Amino acid sequence: MPHIHHASSLICRGCWDQIHMPVPIRGPLSIPFRALGISQSKMNPNICTMCERAFSRVKKQKHITVDATILFADMRGYTALSERVGAAELARTVALFHDQCARWIWAQDGIVNKQMGDGLMAIFNFPIRVANHAEAAIQAALDIQRHFGAALAAMAPDDGAAAPAIGIGIHSGTAEIGEFSTDRSDFTAIGKTVNVAARLESQAAGGEVLVSAEAAALAPQATRNAPVRALHLKGVERPVKAHVLVPA
Repeated sequence: MPHIHHASSLICRGCWDQIHMPVPIRGPLSIPFRALGISQSKMNPNICTMCERAFSRVKKQKHITVDATILFADMRGYTALSERVGAAELARTVALFHDQCARWIWAQDGIVNKQMGDGLMAIFNFPIRVANHAEAAIQAALDIQRHFGAALAAMAPDDGAAAPAIGIGIHSGTAEIGEFSTDRSDFTAIGKTVNVAARLESQAAGGEVLVSAEAAALAPQATRNAPVRALHLKGVERPVKAHVLVPA
C-alpha cells in the first residue's frame, strides 16, 4: 500500500473541501484570521478552528450524514504500567501514544476527533475529503503499530516488564457528523459505524488492527490474505467478521 503524506497546507483543507472557501492557516495571510480567533485546529493542523467549532455555520445545519471510516485506538497495559511507574513517566507514555497516533492519522488526512485518556477516536473523510478513506485509516493504523513500540523503547530503557501496546479497530459506513451538545460546539460522529469501530477496538489485542468486512471491502489490497476472525460484539446481534492485521 503506498504511503500518502500531505505537506502542511497554507489554507484550511476542511473549509476548502466543504464550502470551497480558502481560509489561510499558515503564512502572512493567516495573521488577520488569527486575530479573529481562527487558527489551526488540534484535530488536524491542516484544518482550522472554524471547522472544529463552527460546524453549523460552515454546513448550515446541525448535522449531516456522510460516508466515513472511524478508527478507535487504545493503549493496552495502561493499568499495569500505572502501578509500576511514577506519574511523570506515565504521563510521558500517554503523551507518546497520542503524539504517535496523531502523527500517522494526520499523515493520511484523518482527524483526531476525541482523546479519552489512553484512547482516541479518529475520523477519515470529514472534513478533509479522502476518496480511499478506508485504505487511509488502515495505513494510519499500521504506521501507528509499527512506530509506537520503537518510539517507546527509545524514550525509556526496557525494565523487563511487558511494554504497553496498542489495540485498534476500524469500521466504514455512514455516520452522523455534527454538533450534538448544547454546551460544546465541537463536531463529532455518532451512529452504528462509530459503535462497531469502538467494539472492534475493544476486542483487539495489543499490536493488532481489527478491520471490519465493510472497511476491508473498500481496501482489498490492504486486507488481502489477512486472517478473518468472527467476533461477538456487545450490542451487535450477529457475529461480525474482522480482518486481523499485524504489521510485519
